[in-house]
Amino acid sequence: MQMDAGRKPLLPAGIEVLLRDLIHERTGIFFESDRVDVLIEKLEPLAMARDCYSYLDYYYLLKYEENGVEDWARVMDVLSVQETYFWREIGQVRTLVDVIVPEWFQKTSAPLRIWSAASASGEEPYTILMALLEAGWGGHPIEIKGSDGSSSALQRSATATYREKSFRALPPHLKEKYFIPVEKEWKLRPEIARRVTFERANLLNTAEISTLARSPVIFCRNVFIYFSPHAVRQTVAAFASRMPSGGHLFVGAAESLLRLTADFELKEIGESFVYVRV
Repeated sequence: MQMDAGRKPLLPAGIEVLLRDLIHERTGIFFESDRVDVLIEKLEPLAMARDCYSYLDYYYLLKYEENGVEDWARVMDVLSVQETYFWREIGQVRTLVDVIVPEWFQKTSAPLRIWSAASASGEEPYTILMALLEAGWGGHPIEIKGSDGSSSALQRSATATYREKSFRALPPHLKEKYFIPVEKEWKLRPEIARRVTFERANLLNTAEISTLARSPVIFCRNVFIYFSPHAVRQTVAAFASRMPSGGHLFVGAAESLLRLTADFELKEIGESFVYVRV
């Protein structure tokens, strides 16, 4: 049925819970009962754009439609949290640069891959790159990969152009060194930006993260605060089954994997705490 232009979809009793649980199953993102109305608000423009008469129609569309990949990409875009900035929780990056990277190249000349999972608009992987360059590691075989479930976030990462709020923790001399002013924004110098590659990956889709999760270093910070404990366990288990023994997993300062996994041991390395693959 074609709905009237501008008319909001009907909300049958209980459908918000079905949508909440389906999205949790596919993405790991979980909305508590007192925030389900926030989820419906985020989904409303998507359901209206697909001319859904009710949210039940939209639920079936997400669950069964052949073009579900495109619809799920839009869901990931509206649910993605893009609040981040350069030099965020820099202590962990210093641990990487000052301890983990030197130890790696003392043992081997093999390339080191660093994966920034849920990299949002790119500030985290670019921070890692700048820190490595500043420490003199630019000539070593280090591969930095960024991924996100949101296509729009990846587009912003690719343009590498940022507003002032992204620089609130970055030392001013590094901003001047690595960025070019473009009108009211700042663009990362192309020769720097091209050293990080990005791809779309849903952390709950094991096929999409299979290769990425083989990285000896994974940054997955400020992601699990939006996941249910079950989704965290599932994601961490997928990491653990692919990471090499001794690999390092960084999570956000407000996040903890204690009692959620036996595959990682929490260690104090340098000036931060890191989960080490046992």
